[in-house]
Amino acid sequence: MKKLKFGFLHSLIRPEEKSLLREFQARTEIDLVMIDTRKIKFALEKSQFDFDLVLDRSIDYLGSLNILRLFESFGVTCLNSSFTANIRGDKLQTSLALKRNKVPQPSLRVAFSRQAALEAMEEMGFPVVLKPAVGSWGRLVSKLNDRDTAETILAHKETLGGQHHRIFYIQKYIEKGGRDIRSIVIGDECVAATYRTSDHWITNAARAGHSSDCPITNEIQDLSVKAARAVGGGILAVDLFETENGLLVNEINHTMEFKSFMAATGKNIPGLVVDYIINGKCPRSDGGELLPLMKRKEERLD
Repeated sequence: MKKLKFGFLHSLIRPEEKSLLREFQARTEIDLVMIDTRKIKFALEKSQFDFDLVLDRSIDYLGSLNILRLFESFGVTCLNSSFTANIRGDKLQTSLALKRNKVPQPSLRVAFSRQAALEAMEEMGFPVVLKPAVGSWGRLVSKLNDRDTAETILAHKETLGGQHHRIFYIQKYIEKGGRDIRSIVIGDECVAATYRTSDHWITNAARAGHSSDCPITNEIQDLSVKAARAVGGGILAVDLFETENGLLVNEINHTMEFKSFMAATGKNIPGLVVDYIINGKCPRSDGGELLPLMKRKEERLD
């Protein structure tokens, strides 16, 4: 049987990319081609690619989003798709997708001026969390405990300028007792989950949060998969808050890190990813699903 040809879209090669590469290289049915976002170029007049699939592991969100769109325009399946990357990469679009699909999330206000943002915060009641609409690793995220602090931070954002600093994405602060939950969804299954614990109110592993294994309850399974589907599905990390009234979805990540996640759960995430790519149903760019790649390859060869 002819081998599957995969493209591996990357910028920085992190430990997660190295572990994925080892898993791909161990599969004899796969030819893997490295695609550096800084070097690739496209000619729109004709297709230059014969990939069965391109896996996006780039940390350059806007660059990789457009690269995915270009690949898809030539009929190449991408994972995650540009549909998912576009929604997931913008917190406001993610929140709207969760709302449309009735997925519970923290109370949210969005404003587009300093004064309107202050008014929204006072309506919600302090403390609140101010986040950039586009960003990761907990960068530029601020917990605002009172109006004085809010005025200072908003003045700084106004001075910095730029389109992202003019969108004020404001969540109600959730008291989470020093921990939250991160689950990883591959296709229609929540494959594992961790507690992320920290003395700091931000529990991200990138901010020195400690990961430990979290049993997957029915609620974690159902809500994680529902949240992943809301943004197009594929391979996603879902961050959850525990509250007295049940779980809330805080954020969703589409090129997540999982080094500490694997150490805590013992799950071979790269192996599960490769198995899903070959045998699972990969989403299309419009949010639908395709046949498993191996099955599609067999049909084409027939």
